[in-house]
Amino acid sequence: MIPLRAHGTDEDGASLKILVVGNGGREHALLWKLRRDAPHAELFVTRANGGMCGLATSVPLGAGEFQSLAGWAEQNGIDLTVVGPEAPLAEGIVDHFDTHGLCAFGPTKAAAQIEASKAFAKALMQRHGIPTAAFGVFDQREGAEAYVRQMGGPLVVKASGLAAGKGVVVCDDTAQALTAVAQMMEHAAFGTAGAQVVIEEQMTGEELSVFALTDGENVLPMLPAQDHKRVGEGETGPNTGGMGAYAPVSLATPELMARVEAEILRPTVAAMAAEGHPFRGLLYAGLMLTPDGPRVVEFNARFGDPETQVVLPLLRSSLLAPMLAIARGDSIAGATLEWSPGAAATTVLASGGYPGDYPAGMPVHIPPEVERMEDVVLFHAGTARGEDGALVTSGGRVLAATALAPTVAQAAERSRAAAERIRFEGRHYRRDIGWREAARAGGHA
Repeated sequence: MIPLRAHGTDEDGASLKILVVGNGGREHALLWKLRRDAPHAELFVTRANGGMCGLATSVPLGAGEFQSLAGWAEQNGIDLTVVGPEAPLAEGIVDHFDTHGLCAFGPTKAAAQIEASKAFAKALMQRHGIPTAAFGVFDQREGAEAYVRQMGGPLVVKASGLAAGKGVVVCDDTAQALTAVAQMMEHAAFGTAGAQVVIEEQMTGEELSVFALTDGENVLPMLPAQDHKRVGEGETGPNTGGMGAYAPVSLATPELMARVEAEILRPTVAAMAAEGHPFRGLLYAGLMLTPDGPRVVEFNARFGDPETQVVLPLLRSSLLAPMLAIARGDSIAGATLEWSPGAAATTVLASGGYPGDYPAGMPVHIPPEVERMEDVVLFHAGTARGEDGALVTSGGRVLAATALAPTVAQAAERSRAAAERIRFEGRHYRRDIGWREAARAGGHA
């Protein structure tokens, strides 16, 4: 395992100053884990949400304010900046910090294309033989519609650019696919992200989220998780940023994970390096476990949300140590990760109307008994503090109730119990997180 001690820090990171960029549920989970790894470090976060105040000092700057953030980090002697969201990575925050001699965890702008452009990612996979769905890329509506008619059958239409996890439409037939193309390319349903679309065959199987820490050459896979993207129970309704997740996933056997590493993770990292934009940071492979083996649905250039909220609570060893090594340009060869036994499940509580339009400023009531629940952690996402200090909603996904237990079914039950007690007007959540795992175990989620 890479030692935590580095560059004059002590065992608990007491002399470290760490800045986390972003203020959602993923970033709350990162702060929570970093606090556990380095109890005496100074932690900072950009525009803290309503639940972060006990973990970190809020910096009154946004994730996209690169110049101001770099200046602030320089003036305050920040040792490590961890970038959570995809947008600042795609816009080049790591490159900007690097020009100021600042240490940042995350890929460069060129490497972040693997998420920022689905067309780039698909072409990379095609060139290097990395398994994925058959696809076409289109800048013009006419060509896209012709491809849809030619392919027929179930298809997936994707906005090529960043769309906050919502730019994917799963289409059961040609008519639905043509509608999706029109919505993206003519009506700009996802803004500029849909000016270019990727149309691909609809793969069948279960999805798996695999995070891997990488120094641009070596790969350190993390515990796989399964996300629940659809807003409704039983995987119904529109896609969201994620309504819940659980880990571990019994389908992710050691044999399958060895195949994922050999056929997908290592070849992708090698391909990025070979093409002149080495990927250093956290590579997230969204996979479909098809009858022909694992195939890539998409790549992300950062930790996923809400998978981070179940993976990190199960990580017994340090996350900070490999992050520091990667950000400083060191190797993680020979590094290992240790995982706690048992399982984690998280239930996302969302605002009324999400993933469509939703209100903000709704008072949030978290009973004291929820805060005291054993093996339950609340990760805040879309929350803020009102003028009187009271907690209110400020986003679509408001909170994630994460629970730990010996089994996925038990963790899911405990997570739901916590979610049920939290109140705000219009709140909704899925009550079937982990249902596939429960079905495999012969029980109920």
